[in-house]
Amino acid sequence: MECALALTPEGLRGPMRVTWDGTVITEVEPVSSVTGAAADRVLAPGFVDLQVNGIEDVDVAGADGADWERLDSLLLAQGVTTWCPTLVTMPLPRYDAPLARIRAAMDRPAEGRPAIAGVHLEGPFLGAAPGAHNSAWIVPVELDWLAALPDHVAVVTLGAEQPEAVAATKLLVERGVLVSIGHTRASEGEFDAVVAAGAGLVTHLFNGMSGVHHRDLGVAALALSHPGVAASLIADGVHVHPRVLRLAAAALGPERTVLVTDAVGWRAGRVGEIGIALVDGAPRLPDGTLAGSALTMDAAVRTCLAAGIPLEHALRAASTTPARLLGLHDRGVIAPGHRADLVALTPTGALEQTWVGGFRAHLRAGNPPTSPS
Repeated sequence: MECALALTPEGLRGPMRVTWDGTVITEVEPVSSVTGAAADRVLAPGFVDLQVNGIEDVDVAGADGADWERLDSLLLAQGVTTWCPTLVTMPLPRYDAPLARIRAAMDRPAEGRPAIAGVHLEGPFLGAAPGAHNSAWIVPVELDWLAALPDHVAVVTLGAEQPEAVAATKLLVERGVLVSIGHTRASEGEFDAVVAAGAGLVTHLFNGMSGVHHRDLGVAALALSHPGVAASLIADGVHVHPRVLRLAAAALGPERTVLVTDAVGWRAGRVGEIGIALVDGAPRLPDGTLAGSALTMDAAVRTCLAAGIPLEHALRAASTTPARLLGLHDRGVIAPGHRADLVALTPTGALEQTWVGGFRAHLRAGNPPTSPS
């Protein structure tokens, strides 16, 4: 596959030829020139979405059977080749069933479908900024419950002001779980203590947290200024104003910027046990509170470009940085030995093609991937 630019470990370079054999990239080499469609092609690693509650007409918490095939197709159609099904706050006993269904989805044959990196638990151990989460179901950290979680939990969002937040973070990090600070109004000391304990991410920056003030630091300001954490952003033009998106990206840099969709099954009208409706371009509660998004990852990249964020920065935020945070060192860049998870885009971020594990995917929702090409 020839392209004008490819996102390599050294950054966007080109023109290039990328070759893969089966599921693995075998060669990335410069060429003197490319012609035809390749002259406008940008090749990036497959996108990695850390926060997907649902898409279109499917809610992850209730997904079963053919719902997972539908999710596969919808994800590939937006360039996502690795993702984290996300469960929002609910009473503790109710997590068992969706966790088991997600485990079963992970155990399906891997060929030609986006990889499930693990579950993201966004709750129930949140802080004082519940947002759309049912505050009656937000509870103090239970360390024994966390210790008994199945090993396919990959990310946990918690409030840094929780009394046991530091202990919970240490416990989870020792298990290889990415801890993210979110839905919180933590103090500077509380925030710094949880980062020191191993938290690596802040969930959907500016949303569900205290903000930015020049004397009274909120969590958003703490996240922007702390070099030890990355921060995710919902780049749909609703959750974060484009100018603030550009400001945040500049402060975070490519190494700390993560794009997530926080997508929900807005056509299904639910996220977990919370009723929602699409209003003014985003899912909301009846009182107008934002409740996830209708965003796709390729659209998030385009929003970044329209906001003035460089293409390389946006592509790394959609692939390289989230893969690194999950400890997935076999993807996120285009290099020999890495997975042949790839997306082809135009210079303006329009998605043209997705490959997952070397398989070329049909981009019409509902169609399964084809054989390698």
